[in-house]
Parts: sequence; structure tokens; C-alpha cells
Amino acid sequence: MQANQATDLLFEISHTGRRCHRLPGSDVPAVDINVLLPAEYIAEAPPALPELAEIDLIRHFVNLSKRNMSIDTNFYPLGSCTMKYNPKRHERLAALPGLANLHPLQNDASCQGMLHMLWEMQNILGEIAGLDTVALQPAAGAQGELTALLVAAAYFRDRKEQRTRVLIPDSAHGTNPASAAIAGFQTVSIKSTAKGLVDMQDLKAKLDDQTAVFMITNPNTIGLFDTQIADITQVLHDRGALVYLDGANMNAIVGITRPGDFGADMMHFNVHKTFTGPHGAGGPGSGPIAVRTFLDPYLPAPLVVKEGDRFKLDYDRPKSIGRVRSFFGNVGILLRGYCYIRTLGPEGLREMTENAVLNANYLLARLKGAYEVPNGDRCMHEFVASARALKRDRRISAMDVAKRLLDFGYHAPTVYFPLVVPEAMMIEPTETESKETLDAFAATMIKIRQEDAEFLHQAPHTLSISRPDEIKAAKEPVLRWKN
Repeated sequence: MQANQATDLLFEISHTGRRCHRLPGSDVPAVDINVLLPAEYIAEAPPALPELAEIDLIRHFVNLSKRNMSIDTNFYPLGSCTMKYNPKRHERLAALPGLANLHPLQNDASCQGMLHMLWEMQNILGEIAGLDTVALQPAAGAQGELTALLVAAAYFRDRKEQRTRVLIPDSAHGTNPASAAIAGFQTVSIKSTAKGLVDMQDLKAKLDDQTAVFMITNPNTIGLFDTQIADITQVLHDRGALVYLDGANMNAIVGITRPGDFGADMMHFNVHKTFTGPHGAGGPGSGPIAVRTFLDPYLPAPLVVKEGDRFKLDYDRPKSIGRVRSFFGNVGILLRGYCYIRTLGPEGLREMTENAVLNANYLLARLKGAYEVPNGDRCMHEFVASARALKRDRRISAMDVAKRLLDFGYHAPTVYFPLVVPEAMMIEPTETESKETLDAFAATMIKIRQEDAEFLHQAPHTLSISRPDEIKAAKEPVLRWKN
């Protein structure tokens, strides 16, 4: 049978003696490897790697890549993930040799340009946040959450305050309670109202002197801006607690309002969401945190500081929580974000936000007659539709809709989240999609709801696999090939 260069493993298309490259002979004297290395570090035989021609390797990976969806190939309305287009100009700029070839262990004097840009990025993000100091080290949003909570724990520990509880809305990202638990806090869930906002009565009832932090995403995961935010932050501050803003949804408010201005004491950014660094599949990402001045001493070290006209990494931070990431974090993603911000400028960032909100509201208006939208006629950057009525009346679930969308070349929206909406479909078009794309997606969503239920249960119909056992794939992954 002929090999399939897209799906067969490299080992399966391997042929003994094939090479991508043949290196020239060494032009330095040969040295016995047994002299250079201790015997316990020398393998008995070379690793059994596949042997391929370059064309075999290229075809394998290019064909494999064509089996995936990406923001470069498909509309990707993955709610809360902000899957906006990543400008290729910024990819090229971040890959310039003077930046890409720096080593993280170089001395400060030899990488002043890089340090200058990172220093500016700290200041820019601080201005966008409305907060005083920024640490760029965390590698993703969830690590930013954890870092901020570790900073909060260090702050209260330094003040000799025994605060053990973190309050979290029931509509929050699942990483919020996970981060709180890892940081050593107990988590307490705060109910949402029927309108999808924080239930103030429940918040006040559960707020006490043991409360360290209230974690809130605003706009929240339902796509609504909580207009009670000033009252919420005041209530927390009156009890000596801190307010943490999950910055996953900053694409809805950049240039319009600032978390520090409405009371947040600390927050994280998702540079790979809001400022177009590529992300997905576990990385890369970047989750800088911004804090008020009184939390500055506890930030992870180092920070970039300016002394005269020179820049350096400041490790002299005795109250710091220490490193949370190797070296300085994912600098390549920070550089892409820096390029994006400098390209757009303040006016462009505000326009980015306005267009993201406009696109989401346009799509909501197109779909609300065909699908239930439990929380209103308006949204911020995303909205949550529900297949609840479809499932009740015709046995068509959110998963059926999501799988069928693949047949039309669209990635599915986020489904079954947030948990407070049954059969949830969280849709976020971002600002980078055209009206034509949104219209085509809306027409497809309307068409799908009219299709036969049994037909939808078997979707997708055009892909090489339909509905794999996702639980088994997670619990019993095949991670290596064996002869």
C-alpha cells in the first residue's frame, strides 16, 4: 500500500540510508568521544530515528498542517480565546537576527535594545491597565493569575494578616479556582444573577475578614460588562481585600476604560490574545501582570529598570516571590505584542476594541432569532448563545452544531462554557473578521439548526474522522511509536 505522507508516521515512511542533508567531513582533528565524556553518558547505539529525504519530510509536515484549522485558514470564533489574526509583519520583526539570536544569559550591556523594548512594554501595559508596575515574566494567562495570587499571599503575609479565602464568580474561567488552590487559598463561589452579573447580596454574605482576593473577569465570560464594578471594588476594599481582574477579555475595553480606574488592584494580560501573539495548543503565550504600587515589592524578579540612559534587569528585590518562569518569560510573544501596540497606537487600539464589540453585536443580531441568547440583546466582545431549546425540542445539542460547523470550514465556538448557561455556545468574532465572513457564518448557523437531527448527530461528514473518543484520547494518549 502506498504511504500517506500526511498521516503515516515518519517512522513508517522511513527508508534506511535516506538523508535530508549530508554534512561535509570535519575540518578539525577528530577526538575520541570516550575521552570527552564519562562512559555513563555515552549511548550504546545511535537513537533509532527515521531516515528520510528532505522532500519526504516537507510533504509530511505540510500535508499534516493542512489537516488542522488555524486563524490563517479558517474563521475561528472561539469564545474567550480571542482568536484574532496575527499580522505577519510582526512575526518578521520579532524574528530579526538582532532580537531572535540573543541569548538569555547575555549580560545587560550586550542587549540594551531588547531591554529598552521590554522596559517600554512594561510601561505601555501599565498605562493600558491603569496600574503602576508590570512584571512581564508569566508565560500565559493562567500563570499570570497564579503569579498575582502569590503576590497577594506575600502581601498579606508581610502584613501578618491571616487571609485564606478567594471569592470567584460562578461564571469565571476554570483556571481561576485552580490558580487560587495552587496558591494555597480556599475558593468560594459567588452566584450570578439572572442577568449574568455578580449577585451583590451573595457577595456581601460571603465576604469576611478571611477574604484575601475577589477574582473577577470584566467583561465577564457571558460577554457582559458588570456595571456594578465600582460598588464591587469598594465593598472589597472596605474589608481590606484585594480585587483581581482576569484580563482574558481585555479586547473589549482597551482604550475605553482601565481596570485600575474602576478599582482593580492587580490583573493579568493575555498578550497572545489581546495583542496578537500566536497561541494555541498549550503555547506559546505571555501573561504579564500589573499591580498597584503597594504590591510592587512582591512581584517576581527580575524587572527591567532604567538607570540614566541604560537599562538593566533588577534582581535586588528582597520581598519578591521569586521566579515563576525561566529567564525573562516568553520574550518572542512580548515582542510581537509590542510591535502590534506600536503599529496601532492609542487611537488604533481604541478602534480595535470598537470593531471587536461591533462585530460581536452584529453577529448576535443575526443569530438571536435562530438561537436563544439568554442574557440580553447587546454584548461586549462576545456573547453566549444556547442550544437548550433545540435540544429540548429536536434533540440537537451544542456539540452537534459545533461538529457540523467543521463541514463548512468554520472552527466551532466554545461549547458548554460558561457552565451557568445550558448548552452554551460562546461566540467571539474579534475585530479582524469582515462583514462577509460574519454573514456567511450566520447563514451557516441558521442552516444547521434546520437540518435533520440524526444527520447532525453523525457530523462532521467531510473530515477523515468524525467523533473520536475524546475522554480516551485524554486518558490514554499514544505518545510514542514502537517498532
